[in-house]
Amino acid sequence: MTTIVQTHWSGEMKFTACVDGHEIVMDADPEFGGSNEGPRPKPLLLAALTGCAGMDIVSLLEKMKVKDYIFSMDAQAKTSSEHPVTYQTITLFFNFQGKELPPDKIRKAVNLSLERYCGVYAMLKKAANVIAKITINNQEIEL
Repeated sequence: MTTIVQTHWSGEMKFTACVDGHEIVMDADPEFGGSNEGPRPKPLLLAALTGCAGMDIVSLLEKMKVKDYIFSMDAQAKTSSEHPVTYQTITLFFNFQGKELPPDKIRKAVNLSLERYCGVYAMLKKAANVIAKITINNQEIEL
């Protein structure tokens, strides 16, 4: 399967990418010639990572009959100081809230996403140290 993303320059430092029929505007900070009209490209990698893993995890938990929870993710990345500036370490926080959530099923869903299903994770872990952490009701559990 081939994926095609079309990206057009909109002037200054602004670009519009068409992804699966949806437009994403990217722009730079004003200090770099942009107008701050969209996110920067590199943080969109983090959004792709959390979106990919999140879709896997929700799907897996549904199959495991886990219900009635609130789920959010945070991604924090530390960059190199030399050009090209890249993410050296990415820490993913998988946050769950709810009553009587089964840690074993949540742990399994996160592990399956990261080790088997999430292609974005598979690509990024080749370029950066990716660390995952799970919290259930604000208590960290072992991954």
